[in-house]
Amino acid sequence: MTIEFSRKGFPVRNARKQNMLNRYLTLFTTNTRTHGINTQLNRWGASGRLTNLDTADSIIGMKSYDIEQLAARQLSDYRSGNPGTCFLEPGFTIDPVTAYKVQDAVTGLRVNDGARVIGYKVGCTGPGTRAQFGMDGPIRGTLFEDEARKDGAILNPDEFCQLAIEGEMAVRIGEDQQIEAMFPVIELHNFIFRAKEKTLSELIANNGINAGIVLADMDRTPSPNIGRGASLSLSIGGSIIGKAGLWPNDDGPEASVDWLKNNLSDYGLALRAGDIVLAGTALGLYPVNDGDEVIVYIGDEPTVRCRVARSK
Repeated sequence: MTIEFSRKGFPVRNARKQNMLNRYLTLFTTNTRTHGINTQLNRWGASGRLTNLDTADSIIGMKSYDIEQLAARQLSDYRSGNPGTCFLEPGFTIDPVTAYKVQDAVTGLRVNDGARVIGYKVGCTGPGTRAQFGMDGPIRGTLFEDEARKDGAILNPDEFCQLAIEGEMAVRIGEDQQIEAMFPVIELHNFIFRAKEKTLSELIANNGINAGIVLADMDRTPSPNIGRGASLSLSIGGSIIGKAGLWPNDDGPEASVDWLKNNLSDYGLALRAGDIVLAGTALGLYPVNDGDEVIVYIGDEPTVRCRVARSK
């Protein structure tokens, strides 16, 4: 089937461009995003046109085969424990719009291989990470079921690239697209930037440097009624290294969720009931080492933990 596609909705006249775009469309039309028994999500409309495509910064701004190649390389790097090597290349640069398209293309490849998307992260929003990175977000990343670990998980640092963690709050989205639950998580990261200067584009293309999450035991964690005035503390190796409010700023989790809805809409995506959204942290991102135990507290109550232990 020939798919008509262009930046502003007009048919593409150039056959070479059409062929490249069809290849890009084929990559995604076979991709689905599932949440257990949830119905499939296809980001392409029945007409074969990408929904909510940016007019000024469409995929035509970067050749579609370049995005495919970058996505394949990014995924290969990630799986080999050496993420983001394209940013080492002199002169390599992409804008944030292209970076999101690369991120979404990698997601498509992972879904094709059987992965399931379970939600998103909103990052680079709190004072700690903004100062640490020297950048202002927000940015989006994608969460996968096979990288969600249970409370008490043991992490082999050799399976990550410079493992670092954040203690933060997450929310679960209900059927009405509103927040139905709140709970703490430990977010895992490959804490590495390749370019000489950190950029939002590198952060976005590397999926917010996310490498998974550790989820609290929801049977014993206070969920819907966590007080807005409560505090979140992070302990590493037996020492409290940071304490702050639950949310990255005074606007609470709704600000993160509202921003995420708009960002997803820009790229033809949407939140689904049951999605987990990491809302960001007011604390920083902290490297961890073999033997460290990580605990997130709400008030004085330990709520989620993991341990770093190299396999013997």
